[in-house]
Amino acid sequence: MSARPHIAPSPTPRLSVVIPVFNEESCLPALFARLYPALDALHRPYECIFVDDGSTDRSVALLRQMFQHRPHETRVVILRGNFGQHQAIRAGFERARGEFVVTLDADLQNPPEEIGQLVARFDEGHDYVGTIREQRRDVWWRRKASSAMNAVRERISGIRMTDQGCMLRGYSRDIVDTINRSREITTFLPALGSLYALRPIEIPVRHEQRESGTSKYSMYRLIRLNFDLMTGFSLVPLQLFSMGGIVISLLSVLFVVYLGVRRLLLGPEVGGVFTLFAIVFLLIGIVLFGIGLLGEYIGRIYLQVRDRPRYLVDAVIEEQRQGESS
Repeated sequence: MSARPHIAPSPTPRLSVVIPVFNEESCLPALFARLYPALDALHRPYECIFVDDGSTDRSVALLRQMFQHRPHETRVVILRGNFGQHQAIRAGFERARGEFVVTLDADLQNPPEEIGQLVARFDEGHDYVGTIREQRRDVWWRRKASSAMNAVRERISGIRMTDQGCMLRGYSRDIVDTINRSREITTFLPALGSLYALRPIEIPVRHEQRESGTSKYSMYRLIRLNFDLMTGFSLVPLQLFSMGGIVISLLSVLFVVYLGVRRLLLGPEVGGVFTLFAIVFLLIGIVLFGIGLLGEYIGRIYLQVRDRPRYLVDAVIEEQRQGESS
């Protein structure tokens, strides 16, 4: 679905801002009021690509109104269902035209006014600009969980991101094109950006209270996201279990030898039965955890080989550009 322009289209944008939207009706008016003035102040052609990820409230209606108000700078991609934040961003990446692409959440926890900082670092020659939230406004358990997962992820994958949960990030055209060519079904886009970057940098940015509503990321979804990150970028968890299995097998052989020698020297014994039970239960727990971990990798292989579309687009609302058919 495209709207016909009444005047000549604006120049090809140098900056693209991709914003995934899922049931953000209460946040969008404040976002519009701050986002466009912040981008206007940069004095360069830009586009805002809003990707609706299956909203069930009035988010799409508000996005249509914004397009009618600022058609030259606004594009709206409406997905046919809820495919997740990262797939929504992918949909925006595949339509972004700017030489520098910024991702931004719609909840205003990362102020749009901070985009200028990312653009300045891009102008300095950096191809990937990560961010670190200053004085985070999240609840305490989210901060603690994020810090712990950051440490585990860096050790397992080797990808250095001080604050993996901040989606205010900037990507050069080359990195976006490379991400678009990547065919993973499940992935973590900031990690891909960091992996493909030649001149990355991280900068501090402000963090504010959510404008309204509640976070769409429950504890379960945060855990699933970190599973995607660790299993999608490293084989270390499997290798650790392989090495752990070797060590446990060797210890088991020594333990059996010890029990055999003890029986020969002391005869049959009843004591130690509960100790053996405890050891058996511990080993069973380790085995079950290892099977679950293996299942995570196999599940991702299963999703990949099905080769289903990562997302489906229901409609695109954008200005008709010169040279395109109506």
